[in-house]
Amino acid sequence: MSATLSSTRTRAALRASARISAELLLLLVGLAVALWLLGQMWSIVWPLVVGLFITTLTWPPTRFLRRHGWPPALAAAFVTVLFLLAVAGIVALIAVPVASQSGELTDGVVEGLQRVREWAAGPPLNIGDDEITKALDSAVARAQDGLGSMVTTVVSGVSTVVNGLVTAILALFLMFFFLKDGPRFLPWLARQLPGRFAADVPTVAGRSWDTLGAFVRSQALVGLLDAVLIGIGLWILDVPLVLPLAVLTFVSAFVPIIGALFAGLVAVLIALVSNGLTDALIVLAIIVAVQQLEGNVFQPMIQSRGLGLHAAVILLAVTLGGSLAGIVGSLLAVPVAAVLAVIWNYVREQLSDPREESGADGGAVVAP
Repeated sequence: MSATLSSTRTRAALRASARISAELLLLLVGLAVALWLLGQMWSIVWPLVVGLFITTLTWPPTRFLRRHGWPPALAAAFVTVLFLLAVAGIVALIAVPVASQSGELTDGVVEGLQRVREWAAGPPLNIGDDEITKALDSAVARAQDGLGSMVTTVVSGVSTVVNGLVTAILALFLMFFFLKDGPRFLPWLARQLPGRFAADVPTVAGRSWDTLGAFVRSQALVGLLDAVLIGIGLWILDVPLVLPLAVLTFVSAFVPIIGALFAGLVAVLIALVSNGLTDALIVLAIIVAVQQLEGNVFQPMIQSRGLGLHAAVILLAVTLGGSLAGIVGSLLAVPVAAVLAVIWNYVREQLSDPREESGADGGAVVAP
């Protein structure tokens, strides 16, 4: 005999479903408003994020100096100057060798283009000089027609560079103040908050800071592995500018997707104009292999160990962040996911009942 549905239970289930749906809708509206406000304040949020990132790298030496009697302001200033010198040294390490061999590289590029033209003129393409000239004339005509859009693009690029410089300067100032006054922030924050928020918010902030430090250190380790492996491959093939290319690979590891593509294209181009097509293809294969090894092995393993996140969560977070906000979203996806995990774990700790363990007599023993 088939059972009949209970009208009372059905109405209760529908009411519970409607209530849960309304609460979820309110949460989504609140999240959308928060993201909109974040976008409106992005001009100050982004320098703050960059400042926090570089502070996690420079805090260990600052903490060492403070523990050995240095005043906070002096320790912060010394480490900030040291950081600027290190960045300037890295830039010089990349720029100076490239500039010194720019003539050789230019000649190699011209020779490479000539080889491509000769290859296109032969079988199986059999593209004659007249056709190549027409193609070039067509490209010039299109460039002239699109001059207005090109000017707009250049202006936009200059604006981007200026915004990047402003962000870098603000981030450096924020880093100095974080290094100088960072340990006093959580006690100050606790004094400003009422009730149990005075304990909850500083605790979550402290755990989030530890998580952010783990993320930046793991990125640095992944970038170092990439730089070493790719640098060894370039050295074996006797490609010039091995050290600058390795440094460029390490730095680009902090900029997901575009950074790796840019460093790889530079390495392949230099291999092409200096060693020929065969070595350039080998360099391309090395870079693809290392990038696959990084994305599928190194990065998930190192970041999951340092952040307490499963490798699949990290991969999904990077994919979602990139689809929502491009390069910036990919860069911030993992630390945001890790901070959300910290908040979630803390909320679970506060809302969970005391653990019950089975006693020797079969009864329940409340764990302390």
